Amino acid sequence: MDKLTALSLSIGVLAGVATFLAVGPLSGVFFIWAATIAWAAYFFLGASKEALVNTIVCGIFGVLMAWITALMLTEVNADQFPGFSASAAIIVAVMVLFMCLAANIPQLATIPASVLGYSSTFAYLLQTPDTLTKDVLLGVALTNPLVVISLSIVIGTYFGQFSAQLAAKWTKD
Repeated sequence: MDKLTALSLSIGVLAGVATFLAVGPLSGVFFIWAATIAWAAYFFLGASKEALVNTIVCGIFGVLMAWITALMLTEVNADQFPGFSASAAIIVAVMVLFMCLAANIPQLATIPASVLGYSSTFAYLLQTPDTLTKDVLLGVALTNPLVVISLSIVIGTYFGQFSAQLAAKWTKD
């Protein structure tokens, strides 16, 4: 079969498997949206071994940076100057700047994957009630975004690799 059909079929089949896991046995610890973001990043970065490593390493680095940012946000007193909105903006600006400057380290040079990890972490924290707390952020539990979003990124990236490999097997030479 041609490449596009093979890739479409492999992605479709594996998307079904990933969805089953996300809404079934891994519900609450594997987030399909974070996984598919990493899956797409894997392809965007070239669908290679290097893309696999960069998506996982930089994605998790982004998660770590967001986790640190979130911890800092829990310390902000909304009643003190300059208020929560301005304080949050300053904290995020500094942390994102630091995250991007870390690209000077070759292993952290894939800024888009870091940003995807950072954004996925805040998507989880802002959509899931009662997670942007010190107890959750410092807890050793599957509600901690450092764990669940990192896990989803790793699984999603491997789904990307598996879909590329499956498509390659189904493609005519």
